[in-house]
Amino acid sequence: MKMQIKKFAELTGVSVRTLHYYDEIGLLKPSSVDRFTGYRYYDESSVLRMQEILFYRELDFSLKSIAEILSSPNYDREKALKEQKKLLTLKKERLERLILSIDNAVKGENVMSAFDNSEFEAYKAEAKEKWGNTKAYAEFSEKTKDYSKERFADINTGLEYICRDFAELMQSGAEPSLNEAQALVKKLQDYITENYYTCTDEILAGLGQMYIADERFKSNIDKYADGTAEYASKAIAIYTKRQTI
Repeated sequence: MKMQIKKFAELTGVSVRTLHYYDEIGLLKPSSVDRFTGYRYYDESSVLRMQEILFYRELDFSLKSIAEILSSPNYDREKALKEQKKLLTLKKERLERLILSIDNAVKGENVMSAFDNSEFEAYKAEAKEKWGNTKAYAEFSEKTKDYSKERFADINTGLEYICRDFAELMQSGAEPSLNEAQALVKKLQDYITENYYTCTDEILAGLGQMYIADERFKSNIDKYADGTAEYASKAIAIYTKRQTI
């Protein structure tokens, strides 16, 4: 099986733009590239690799962490695929409970137990403990181990304020290279370091690219104003580039 990038994107449900980014960061390289046309081609091994990537994305791992895990000499592909099946089975069972509960809710019955997601969350925690051996994740785990739900909520609110500030700057017409935007990037970097893990310039650059390559991040940031994710990504790219000069 050999397919061009558009066909592979349709098969996997991942955008062409995201596949370009995965290629750029070395997470998922095409199986071959036509030296005359530049067309990217993917094969069966590419599909297997994408399955693994999607498995870890379901567990909320960062792309950087996924790349490190998949490149580890101790990585067990067969075991990872079995755990992906386990994860999807748990999701399927939960969806079936929710669907069944609709009829019961119509009858006026109490269906709160249908929303219990504890088994799925426990599995996620177990998988993260098993595979999350990257330096950034280890630091994140250590720093946040005593955080309460309220603490996490407060931190997320702080991130939302920063995203809103990016949206307001964009709407004001300020260029991403201006001091206001660059200061906001620095604020974001410091905020992540203070509350999660050491956000190096390299990690920050990766986050900036992910803001537009990963649809989940993009849609979440763009809820403040369309184009906010791209604006923040450009500002971050300018900031990190200046740090290397």
